[in-house]
Amino acid sequence: MNKFGLIGKNINYSFSRSYFKNKFEKENITNATYVNFDIDTIEAFSNQIKKTSHLKGLNVTIPYKESIIPFLDKLSKKAKAIGAVNTIRITKKGKFVGHNTDCYGFSKSLKPQLLPGHQKALILGTGGASKAVAYSLQELGITYAFVSRNLNVGVTYSYDSLSPSIIEKHGLIINCTPLGTHPNVKASPNIPYHALTKKHLLFDLIYNPAETVFLSEGKKRGARTINGLKMLEFQAEKAWKIWNC
Repeated sequence: MNKFGLIGKNINYSFSRSYFKNKFEKENITNATYVNFDIDTIEAFSNQIKKTSHLKGLNVTIPYKESIIPFLDKLSKKAKAIGAVNTIRITKKGKFVGHNTDCYGFSKSLKPQLLPGHQKALILGTGGASKAVAYSLQELGITYAFVSRNLNVGVTYSYDSLSPSIIEKHGLIINCTPLGTHPNVKASPNIPYHALTKKHLLFDLIYNPAETVFLSEGKKRGARTINGLKMLEFQAEKAWKIWNC
């Protein structure tokens, strides 16, 4: 039985396991199983997960998309350029190769929604997912600025410095933070929501709940909104192709 799974911390909220379970049933894939590897530290990847028998492929989520890199044998060109991994293929020789399918899933779900006013973006958060988003925006010719709690290297704005005029100038706002993920559904990034308009497009990488506070605040003001479910589905299918290539 081939084993696949998701690596993360506190990942009961994730739909990945049910997505692949449904996929296996629908497509009559009888020689595969998908499990959650919920680990407290990345060191458990080597101590525990790497020793799992019949392991063929893994997805990686918060908070390990960057910290897992030193534990891998090789990175794809795209994963290396992005600096984050969300998919791992285990080769026939037992090598662990890191890939990034987040960028594919994000681009494919974003592109149909883009309008001329969405050429400047704010990326909320600076974790592994935000790096894939930045890579995708660059490929799409969209300029972007990172927003974080602190003004570190590469961060243009702190949340405290975000003004209504900054919000108005950026038609696309992407939440790459975990704020609002189940079960902490009342949390949201601290931005001036009152400055949002019907010209804005809000993309939340979170898909559980389907509508976060971030998205609902945008919707109240006429903004168009997208959650991360389609992105999850697109990147999952891309991962499946990588695992079985």
